[in-house]
Amino acid sequence: MNAARSSPPAPRSEVIADAAIDLLVRGGLRALTHRAVDEAAGLPQGSTSNHARTRAALIEAAVRRLAVRESQVISMEEMPQGESAAELADGLALALYRYLTRDPSLLIARYELALEITRRPELREMYVRTGTAAFREPLVAMLSRAGSAEPERHTLSLVAWCDGMLFSCTAGSYAAEVPTYDQLRAGLEELLDGMLGASSARSGSSTRTGSSARNGSAARGKN
Repeated sequence: MNAARSSPPAPRSEVIADAAIDLLVRGGLRALTHRAVDEAAGLPQGSTSNHARTRAALIEAAVRRLAVRESQVISMEEMPQGESAAELADGLALALYRYLTRDPSLLIARYELALEITRRPELREMYVRTGTAAFREPLVAMLSRAGSAEPERHTLSLVAWCDGMLFSCTAGSYAAEVPTYDQLRAGLEELLDGMLGASSARSGSSTRTGSSARNGSAARGKN
């Protein structure tokens, strides 16, 4: 009988980073020490120090690993590639719902790191790049395809709404009950309808204004 194949052990760097994330979730940044990571990971003392010599290096390892694990919750390939606001609402609602239900501890770890990063400017760019900023350019493109006249500004509003929803439902006043996928989608549809409807109205207004100006100019030319 063939023995069951076991998956190869995770690289030590991943084991250390995963243990660091777990400590962040359970005890906050004050719990994150090299010795504590060694113990949580079941590694000989000094293993974490060999991998990340300083506290900053340990935090950086946790941020990088966090980004990898977050990308496994939902990938950009699963997001809509069409042109409708409904498709965009579908994709974003799915992303939010998965973040809130599959492994909300990842959100707690990111919130723990967020304040620390404000005191470590050398890590700020990397933290931002691996967070919601990774979705910024694709969102700009999606909003453009959906008809936004100001996709950059609308992306800021959309990201802020999503960030606020995640925080409120993880660590804020709505943490006791996670909204359903349908509730998240309804909220996103309302937001997108307001954005894209306003864009269409402004675009139409600009067209009408330009047309009126041209007609007035033509009328004056005839007199």
